[in-house]
Amino acid sequence: MAGTPPSPVQYIHHLKFPVADLGPSVTFYKQVFGAQELTKLTHKDPNGEVYARVLQIPGFQPMLELWTNPVSAKAQAGYDFLTLAVNDRAALDIWSTYLDDLGIEHSGILTAIDSWLLVFEDPDGHRMRLYSLEEHPITHDVSTDKRWLS
Repeated sequence: MAGTPPSPVQYIHHLKFPVADLGPSVTFYKQVFGAQELTKLTHKDPNGEVYARVLQIPGFQPMLELWTNPVSAKAQAGYDFLTLAVNDRAALDIWSTYLDDLGIEHSGILTAIDSWLLVFEDPDGHRMRLYSLEEHPITHDVSTDKRWLS
């Protein structure tokens, strides 16, 4: 039987996402989230070829590492790997307009069991969800939009 776990985990240091092409993915995260590239952390192979770039999204603790891996990126397309909190439903309305202005396809405001959410995808089809901290009474009459919730 194992003993006491080692010291507690402090926080999520970084998230690593596979992408088919670094350029469009970096541009997407900069446009949508105002991410800043941490160029000192750019990953290069021995020949100087860049294979990963690291971003910091304002207000988001973990860094985001975008790693060139087209096979994995394609395999994960359509999966909603990330859910980010926003204050309320009104914030989702603002995000919806913002994504429209950027020309990024997204769901409408969807009803979850106890809140609302908005879903969109990065250039590789990885789904991201914005979930409101504002709640509504629990319901099982939730949105069933298969395009965004499958």
